[in-house]
Amino acid sequence: MTLLSLTGVSRTYGEVLALDRVDLSVKVGGLTAVVGASGSGKTTLLRLIAGFEAPDAGRIEMGGTVLAGGSGFVPAHRRGIGLVAQEGALFPHLSAGANIAFGMEGSEQDRRVAELLRAVELDPALAQRMPHELSGGQQQRVALARALARRPRLMLFDEPFSALDAGLRANMREMVKARLGAEGITGILVTHDQQEALSFADQLVVLEDGRIVQAGDPRELYQQPRTERLARFLGDALVVDAAVAGGEAMTALGRVRVGKATAEGRARILLRPEQIRLVPWSEGQPAAEILSASFEGPITVVKFRANGATFTIKCSSAEAPVQGRASIIVLGTGHPVAAA
Repeated sequence: MTLLSLTGVSRTYGEVLALDRVDLSVKVGGLTAVVGASGSGKTTLLRLIAGFEAPDAGRIEMGGTVLAGGSGFVPAHRRGIGLVAQEGALFPHLSAGANIAFGMEGSEQDRRVAELLRAVELDPALAQRMPHELSGGQQQRVALARALARRPRLMLFDEPFSALDAGLRANMREMVKARLGAEGITGILVTHDQQEALSFADQLVVLEDGRIVQAGDPRELYQQPRTERLARFLGDALVVDAAVAGGEAMTALGRVRVGKATAEGRARILLRPEQIRLVPWSEGQPAAEILSASFEGPITVVKFRANGATFTIKCSSAEAPVQGRASIIVLGTGHPVAAA
């Protein structure tokens, strides 16, 4: 069942077309991540959904209600949508508990605030602290608790983890994902971090110059992007020239299996670095000449040459070759991203 739908939504700022006829559906209880380069339209999309701005054209609906489109426009405070911004945006003059309880009605505010703090894995005793007395991670959790207090049908996240260190960012992401699932809340995350988007969402949306260039299952987009540009945007990529025939592609890395629907002839084939294994040299297998190996703790970055082409991959340091020759093994299948 669809909770939110955008149909032909456009937004301009002067001569700048920020969003261009965007169509998007978000299912009830789903987690959608929106990624794209700076200026691609991510923040504009979020602002239109939240109700901070109105589209110039198109229609936005949620749960059967038209939020924007035609002559109708539902203001932000009546949409039942929560928002967690990059810096949390807590009221600096209110305690953590008062921030969470802001606008809350009823005689059981203290109990509800304590429940919400526990829900975001904070000690209820922190309710008495002022925002400046909390760490960055604690402030973001309070902001999430405040948004959850409204029991929204839809929660929007605008780069909410970008100011946190790497370890805390991963923990916060998992906590938020679990919390939304427990509450049955639909979520939309806008982020510049592709890995964060891939791990958070069950629907990935890629914006480019105000248009959605591909949307769908994150694994599908990562493994089968429509273009070479998108392939490189979503992660480390090895894109090699190939000759395709009989379900195989002949490349500088050796023979690579491709999907049955791959057209025969010259093509550019995508492989992800994790599909490449460098193993001890064995006669008759595609050979790699190790050019350099940079140790980085659990991984080693290996640069190698094969059939005149140079490649760089990341290997487990326990298995990475550091010099000499190695044999190349390609796992899985390759995906065509362009004709050669």
